[in-house]
Amino acid sequence: MALGFGIIGCGMIAKFHARAIGDTRGAKLVACFDSFPAAADRLAAETGCKAYHDLNAMLADPAVDVVTIGTPSGAHMEPAVAAAKAGKHVIVEKPLEITLSRCDKIIDACRKANVKLSAIFPSRFHDSSQMIRRALDEGRFGQLTMGDAYVKWFRPQSYYDSGAWRGTWKLDGGGALMNQAIHSVDLLTWFMGPAVEIRAQTALLAHERIAVEDTAVATIRYANGALGVIEASTAAYPGYLKRVEIHGSTGSAVMEEEDLVKWDFAKKGKRDAEIMAQMSHKKSTGGGASDPTAIGHHGHTLQFRDVVDAIKKDRAPAIDGPEGRRSVEIILAIYKAAETGRAVKLPLASDPSLKARKQDAVAKKQ
Repeated sequence: MALGFGIIGCGMIAKFHARAIGDTRGAKLVACFDSFPAAADRLAAETGCKAYHDLNAMLADPAVDVVTIGTPSGAHMEPAVAAAKAGKHVIVEKPLEITLSRCDKIIDACRKANVKLSAIFPSRFHDSSQMIRRALDEGRFGQLTMGDAYVKWFRPQSYYDSGAWRGTWKLDGGGALMNQAIHSVDLLTWFMGPAVEIRAQTALLAHERIAVEDTAVATIRYANGALGVIEASTAAYPGYLKRVEIHGSTGSAVMEEEDLVKWDFAKKGKRDAEIMAQMSHKKSTGGGASDPTAIGHHGHTLQFRDVVDAIKKDRAPAIDGPEGRRSVEIILAIYKAAETGRAVKLPLASDPSLKARKQDAVAKKQ
């Protein structure tokens, strides 16, 4: 019997969730809710599900087994906790939340309710990402030396002006890092392992009426001794494909969006030539480099399929709550390092208290 899905938050990302649910065997979209009733009505008309104007009423619906949450980033915790208490499994769009304490409240609520929790990071499910992860597990890179991410995207001023929550610390949780580059930060920590030290600088250079960064550069030291760089921007016209590079003493791999563009190892594998032939010409989308809607939903579909399988087999999803929390912690450490001008050690003892987060009202008035 198919699991019934309900969508909370019926903005742009809800359409991708709906398509992914439709492409997932054993899943059916049955309900949706948004704090703006018209948005829920619109999505329901497009998908054939039932629109709810009251969240508690949707969570009380026995046809809803799983909820996906696509509200603004700083408003993920409340519906996620409510869903868990109602006995629903929970899928949360990135980031899991914008502070560690709010992430932890979601994780704790799902654990106490014995429901599954998954944080959305579809890039992990792409074939290229899986290839790199497998090569890492096989030791093909040797001693890891560098793990880098470059997300040089572009967003016009109209993007930030399109919603009052965009570009605020309270609901966006940050700028180019927390909203755009977080997918690549997640890949880095999945590939390279835990980060132990961050140094960083951030700036607001090309946008107005926002409180967060549109440009950031950070250096990172991993627990295994490797070093890395994270560059992120929404002010790099016209926007380029995100790039993740993994280097070691006996191998290197470079991804642009979903494509492997470098796959070099000292000891050749039987499938190396085949892998390059298969992976180097995909470029199915622009990856959101200049248009946030220019993404495919296939990564979401693969992750939703994983969650459905996890529910049926009573196992942890591939990307559970603690996994989703890791990239948030790294980004918060970058913000703290930029704010203080000092190196920041990980793990963070507590949420950093940043003065910049209190400047939303001032920035919005300028």
